[in-house]
Amino acid sequence: MPKSLNIYCDGGSRGNPGPGASAFIVLDNMNISIYRQGNYLGRVTNNEAEYQAVLHALEWLIASEFRYLEVNFYLDSLLVVNQLSGIYRIKENHLKYLHNLIVKNISSYQILVKSFNHIPRSENSLADLLVNQTLDTLD
Repeated sequence: MPKSLNIYCDGGSRGNPGPGASAFIVLDNMNISIYRQGNYLGRVTNNEAEYQAVLHALEWLIASEFRYLEVNFYLDSLLVVNQLSGIYRIKENHLKYLHNLIVKNISSYQILVKSFNHIPRSENSLADLLVNQTLDTLD
């Protein structure tokens, strides 16, 4: 059993808003991929898709055997990272709703989220690829 998890999340929409998808990839503390998932979301904005990626990762984590491990999230959306970290205020109601769902899941299920980290898009290429593969299946 790993000691901690690193979860790389990404989301995107083609058109912003437009057809969107979210994805997350779970790595153990030895950087071995243990799970990956892409989800088609329908018509969303890029920011909604980023939030949905975190939400889907939490839902997977809650249902998994790994839910009591310490977790670090990595996203290439500085806005979403700063909103989830409490640095930026959230103005849009639809993003407040997703933010509140994430906070509720973390609290209700006592998920040990150590941090939300901003990374360059180049360091999030696997999750980005999964988002695009998910969207490409619709073409």
